[in-house]
Amino acid sequence: MPYLYQDSKPRPPAQPGGARATHSSGKGYEELKQECLRRGVLFEDSDFPACNSSLFFSENPPIPFIWKRPGDIVKDPKFILGGATRTDICQGDLGDCWLLAAIASLTLNEKTLARVVPLDQNFGPNYAGIFHFQFWQHNEWLDVVIDDRLPTFKGRLVFLHSAELNEFWSALLEKAYAKLNGSYESLKGGSTIEAMEDFTGGIGEMYDVKAAPDNFFEILEKALKRGSMVGCSIDTSSAAESEARTPFGLIKGHAYSVTSIEEVSYRGRQVQLIRIRNPWGQVEWNGPWSDNSPEWRSVSPSERRRLSQAARDDGEFWMKFEDFKVHFDKVEICNLTPDALEDSTAHKWEVTIHQGSWVRGSTAGGCRNFLETFWTNPQIKLHLTEKDDGQDDCTFIAALMQKGRRKLKKVGAEMLTIGYSIYENPGRDGHLGKDFFRYHPSKARSKTYINLREVSNRFKLPPGDYILIPTTFEPHQEADFCLRIFSEKKAITEDLDENVAIDLPEPLHPTPSPQETEEEKQFQALFEQISGKDMEISAEELEYVLNAVLKKTRNIKFKNLSLISCRNIISLMDTSGNGKLEFSEFKVFWEKMKKWISIFLQFDSDKSGSMSSYELRGALKAAGYQLNNYLLQLIVLRYSDEQFQIEFDDFLNCLIRLENASRVFQALSVKNKEFINLNIGE
Repeated sequence: MPYLYQDSKPRPPAQPGGARATHSSGKGYEELKQECLRRGVLFEDSDFPACNSSLFFSENPPIPFIWKRPGDIVKDPKFILGGATRTDICQGDLGDCWLLAAIASLTLNEKTLARVVPLDQNFGPNYAGIFHFQFWQHNEWLDVVIDDRLPTFKGRLVFLHSAELNEFWSALLEKAYAKLNGSYESLKGGSTIEAMEDFTGGIGEMYDVKAAPDNFFEILEKALKRGSMVGCSIDTSSAAESEARTPFGLIKGHAYSVTSIEEVSYRGRQVQLIRIRNPWGQVEWNGPWSDNSPEWRSVSPSERRRLSQAARDDGEFWMKFEDFKVHFDKVEICNLTPDALEDSTAHKWEVTIHQGSWVRGSTAGGCRNFLETFWTNPQIKLHLTEKDDGQDDCTFIAALMQKGRRKLKKVGAEMLTIGYSIYENPGRDGHLGKDFFRYHPSKARSKTYINLREVSNRFKLPPGDYILIPTTFEPHQEADFCLRIFSEKKAITEDLDENVAIDLPEPLHPTPSPQETEEEKQFQALFEQISGKDMEISAEELEYVLNAVLKKTRNIKFKNLSLISCRNIISLMDTSGNGKLEFSEFKVFWEKMKKWISIFLQFDSDKSGSMSSYELRGALKAAGYQLNNYLLQLIVLRYSDEQFQIEFDDFLNCLIRLENASRVFQALSVKNKEFINLNIGE
């Protein structure tokens, strides 16, 4: 799919004050609601209709779903009943446990929950069948409105539901998130941290439990106290193991929430415990410290009350922290601020945001393994100027996020494998070329390239200037991206996209040489043969002349120049305006042509008669044209083929168009200067 280039200039982080209305009507929640109340109708969302396309994109529903409003399912529906709690999240027939684990974590922080789930809505007197929820997306908060028609089968909710059958906030939240991502099916499979970030705008970090630091218990304890959202999971070694149950009652490849971490007095010593919740609302750990295990008999009733320990089959259970480290593999933490959990000091973080795109054929260069195209990726300059307090280095977090891939599932898109590298700046401005990366190693890089929505890592580097290169693993893969840089001290970032500049030699004016070269004699003889006595040729005749001459040029492989190219040449060189080319004009053009052939051969590295579109930036620069990423993308879309190759005829047309455009630009500049001078004179 063609991506329009987005410049990656730094932007301020989204403020938590207001959220942008997203309904296609341009109206916000309150306006839509009041409109329904005036008309005496219940809201029906045309953007996310109650039909199969909102459910699935790859199949028809396996059972006949009926869309019903909560008032048609139960007699006395409530939005929230007795407060929004983690027990309100019970998974239905949709593989979105990752989302449900995040929602369960969301309920642990009232302030964050109230941002995502505005509490000023209910089924009371002003009920109009409309609800709204707010999500963070790529540096802005969005307000998503929905109607309250929910998919049911035999009078029961099919997907996410509350343990209380007349409570509907969680089912409506899932619907709003499905709308944000295009359909319910788009929510199948994912990473808990993805939803956590959409609920908070926070920064995610992942821990490999088996390689976690010694103070991992304290890290998790601090995370929960700070209101961070925490999830965990068990890895699978194959697709067949997905959702396989272990002998201890745990589910592989399944997303769990971490809801508490505590120490308990047990037989005269302190034992570290962790509380986990399965979003299924059932199926629990059956080992030591599980709901009915004998260990609890040795814990005082007051301690059990403090820990809210109860033997209920509700999907929530305690386990010993040492057992947790044995049985679980991954922990995902979404911090509301980027403060390191290993650090006891809170910091004020500076944030800069870059929005950009990887565009096939121009800025989708792939990782460093693909040196020939790696240098064409977007390049972002990072100035680290101030050391951390009491330290010699500067701390920052780089978080690279690919945008909108879940919504594109319906057209076959999957999460791309992404990552980034960081290089020390060589001290010159402008986009760094291939040779720099050939001879200079990176100073830092993302820990891995992985097919997650976001890759983030924490770094400490000495003060200085660095170049960050965000990439997909493979070249030619298109996506939009959002890069967030969090730094403890102010860090300045700028995009290394080049300014548009033209540096052409002075136009050649033919002067009679004392002695004609052999080449000129051949051209003149051919000219006279084709044109006649007036020594002027048409586009058709020029086509014959150029192809006859170029066929004798052994060092370049190319298909015949097209008639269109020859017409463009005449439009560039015809000074008399008669639509023909005189021999003197042709001689001037031929000097240009020889230079352009030389440039083309320089960048046609394999001598195949075509150059890679990724080399076009360098080739145009050699011809005197410095272009930014946006213009380069448009030219690549126009002149390259499906294999990202540009043949000589297309290269020639491109240069002719650019020279014509530059003449117009220069003429306008002169007129503007004359206009300014006239005004100054007055």
